[in-house]
Amino acid sequence: MAFARGENADIYYEVHGRGTPIMLSAGMGGSGSFWAPQLDALAQRHQVILYDHVGTGRSAAGSRSIAGMADDIAGVLDHAGIDAAHVVGHAIGGIVGIELALRHPKRLRSLAVVNGWGRADPFLRRCFEIRKALLNQSGPQAYVRAQPLFLYPPQWISENIAHLDEEEERILKHFPSVATMNQRIDMFLAFEGGRRLAEINVPTLMSSARDDALVPAYLTRELAAAIPGARVHEVDWGAHAFSVVTPKIFNDTLLDFCREVDR
Repeated sequence: MAFARGENADIYYEVHGRGTPIMLSAGMGGSGSFWAPQLDALAQRHQVILYDHVGTGRSAAGSRSIAGMADDIAGVLDHAGIDAAHVVGHAIGGIVGIELALRHPKRLRSLAVVNGWGRADPFLRRCFEIRKALLNQSGPQAYVRAQPLFLYPPQWISENIAHLDEEEERILKHFPSVATMNQRIDMFLAFEGGRRLAEINVPTLMSSARDDALVPAYLTRELAAAIPGARVHEVDWGAHAFSVVTPKIFNDTLLDFCREVDR
């Protein structure tokens, strides 16, 4: 583990394995630990970099623009001595990856966006309106308690309830400030890729789950259509965090994509 110096903040990151680098950027929670189901499989073939977004996890407190978060990834790569990596982002981490591809295209070998969007439609806005109301009116514990309902399929929640209860305690210990969470939600709901998306020129994979009840798969398809050459991979089941629910399917797809790019 190490700390890279970002703009006015230290950024916690870890490096595992050897091979072509893969940089993993988490979603709204911001913690690199989100990618635990991927770590062993990816590290067998790649150098895997996990990090905590500024304002979350073990990184320093602070606020960021989307552009600033993209610059943070470039800064972590610099600190780790890496010129370019496969960049994988879940949800808002995918938006940061998009911004990185626009600001620093030479830092990416490829881009993979998992359950992402290029614009927030009324459905997505309503989902986050509800999540913000839970956070602001009932507090972090209610927000974290409800989180699995947005992330996972109902049956998976039922079968993994003990694990989710343990995870709830861990998340609450490192939960960002309410102000930080509000800022993050508002910033990513305001994101509009628009015509800039056509400027992305790195190999791009869009991955999503058809049963995602938070970021519907049609938003990912819409995003893919705006990026030249982007391919779409969809799974039937696994919801918003299908990389956790069906890790082998996710890992195999990502590894195959990276292998093809690296040829």
